Amino acid sequence: MTPALTPFLTIGLLILSNVFMTFAWYGHLKFENKPLYIVILASWGIAFFEYCAQVPANRIGYGYFNAAQLKTIQEIITLTVFVIFSVFYLGESFHWKQAIGFGFIAIGAFFIFTK
Repeated sequence: MTPALTPFLTIGLLILSNVFMTFAWYGHLKFENKPLYIVILASWGIAFFEYCAQVPANRIGYGYFNAAQLKTIQEIITLTVFVIFSVFYLGESFHWKQAIGFGFIAIGAFFIFTK
């Protein structure tokens, strides 16, 4: 693979992974009437696909990014996917205080990526 494609493939797989992860961890909240063992099994099934994207993303990206950068990218993607999920799937509102908190996390990410 050409090094120029590495960040795109890594970030694309991390986005896909985080979509699956978010549904595995939080998707069941809309199904409060389902037994806990059912939602646990369903979440495990969804999480399998998360790992099918997460592991290759980290393997492909490591070397181009260091481990701290990979984790930081993953966390920023996680927050972004979660905000979209919570607003559009769970119907929750996004509060300005959350935006400020996420902004502080983004500032931390800036320091991880500067040399």
